[in-house]
Amino acid sequence: MDTLPPNGSWRMSVLPAMSDAQFARWAALLEARTGMNLPPERRSFLTTSLAIRMREIGCVDYQSYYDLVTAVPGGVVEWSVLVDRLTVHETRFFRHLPSLRVVEEQFLNCAPAPDGPLRVDAWSVGCATGEEAYTLAMVIDNVLAARGMDYYLSISATDISLAALAAGRRAVYPRRRITEVPPAFLERYFTALGDERYQVCARLRERVCFTHRNVMETQPGALGRMDVIFCQNVLIYFDAPRRARILDMLAASLKPGGLLLLGPGEVLHWPHPDMELVRREQALAYRRRMSRQHAADAGSLQAAIGGYTS
Repeated sequence: MDTLPPNGSWRMSVLPAMSDAQFARWAALLEARTGMNLPPERRSFLTTSLAIRMREIGCVDYQSYYDLVTAVPGGVVEWSVLVDRLTVHETRFFRHLPSLRVVEEQFLNCAPAPDGPLRVDAWSVGCATGEEAYTLAMVIDNVLAARGMDYYLSISATDISLAALAAGRRAVYPRRRITEVPPAFLERYFTALGDERYQVCARLRERVCFTHRNVMETQPGALGRMDVIFCQNVLIYFDAPRRARILDMLAASLKPGGLLLLGPGEVLHWPHPDMELVRREQALAYRRRMSRQHAADAGSLQAAIGGYTS
């Protein structure tokens, strides 16, 4: 692999333009390994991201860097670093309130009646640095605790970025990242660390499991059957056939009556015999259909808790 020119002159140099053939090769690599679809109009994003990383390690041409990330087994670590750069981790606490309202209003009404403590399993797909997963944990914990219910809560948080997952496990966020957390939730679920940093409390961190996983390679039920699945701003990376396969896998990973929350506008048409659209303004949610017995059990639970409204 080429090395940096002397005297730091590389910092002032500019990579040559990426040819059509080079772009096609990089796009094919990303598609094969991650399922991500990189259209030609995103070439500038790719070249900028590659250039930043190549400067950091002293690589001066696209071919040398391609050889590095595809080397076996030496390229594994570098590939994971690059994937982290190419996936956008734009997220925040309480990012999409209408979707959270669907969970509040619709979830427990359709949960099967428990024989003992209520078990709630949720999945944050493409969890990035954990804000969405912890938001789900806070919302569900807050409602069930307010009703005095005996329950067990488990949140699976998955992402393709190892760096993002590590940040999620630490659960330490600067003040600017928690501005949308309601004051009562901030007091109940966060610990101030000083230096304008806050950490999610240990009790909530223990309920969230961060796992490295490519959604394209995930089999239905691989993480267990879920009551709630959030998959927002993830499908935009994939072409239509892959989106359909991911959606079918997520549907198959739901318990009867479970909810799938997508980003508004991410899916225009998805016919699935086991899923029904949940109507709510500004939210895109589907529910897995229940058998008659499941529906009867859900009615028993609703009566037991006196209804479920936010």
